[in-house]
Amino acid sequence: MTSYADIGVEKTGHVTTIEIQRPPLNYFDISLIDQIADALGEIDNDPEARAVVLAAQGKAFCAGANFGDPSRTPIDASEQSDPASGLGKIGHLYIEAVRIFRNKKPIVAAVHAAAIGGGLGLALAADFRVTCPEARFSANFTKLGFHPGFGLTVTLPELIGRNNAELMFYTSRRVTGEEAYAMGLANVLVPHDELRGAALKLAREIAECSPLGLLSTRATMRAGLAERVLAATHHELAEQTRLRATEDFREGVRASEERRLAHFKGR
Repeated sequence: MTSYADIGVEKTGHVTTIEIQRPPLNYFDISLIDQIADALGEIDNDPEARAVVLAAQGKAFCAGANFGDPSRTPIDASEQSDPASGLGKIGHLYIEAVRIFRNKKPIVAAVHAAAIGGGLGLALAADFRVTCPEARFSANFTKLGFHPGFGLTVTLPELIGRNNAELMFYTSRRVTGEEAYAMGLANVLVPHDELRGAALKLAREIAECSPLGLLSTRATMRAGLAERVLAATHHELAEQTRLRATEDFREGVRASEERRLAHFKGR
């Protein structure tokens, strides 16, 4: 298995663990998404690997994209004129993220803490989520003056229903681990110190099944998902590009950094 800069990859039996190693908040960028997608590609090509655990170090599972980094926010002329093809840095990140949805083997996400924005999108790219009461799940895009990304407009309503997804999108609220479990956003709820073990237990249970039957069944169940995510991503990116140029987006980012309510003006 290849050695990666920002993730650790460890195989035990038929289960491979991918651990994000950018503590404390595990912000993602194109490089991190590429590393995860590349590792999943290697796992797909390993006949002895049957299931994956996606976990993270630090005090967040993944806090999404770091919009406070000024290198991420500028919009160039190509993005303004054709947001679907002039994707820019964030656009390229989300397009690359579709590679994760094309992997062939089941993924169990061990969400031990906050999965925010695109970090929630990453957690939902997995087949299952194991979490704990301390975890928080948030599609916080509207609090940033922004539009959801990472294919969440497809994955979140398919998982928890349209109305629950609308509630999360429109309020940007943080959903607790217990609430996530109750609404079907998480499949397993355990104490924090048992979380990694519970994720590995579920992955091992999956890995005990026929590998060919597992691949075939998963391909049927997720048929067309990557294509739906890709199509949604183009629309999400167009809206993100438009809104990234607004005063409200700049205010939303400042308010988030300063940990205060934003004063939006609708422009």
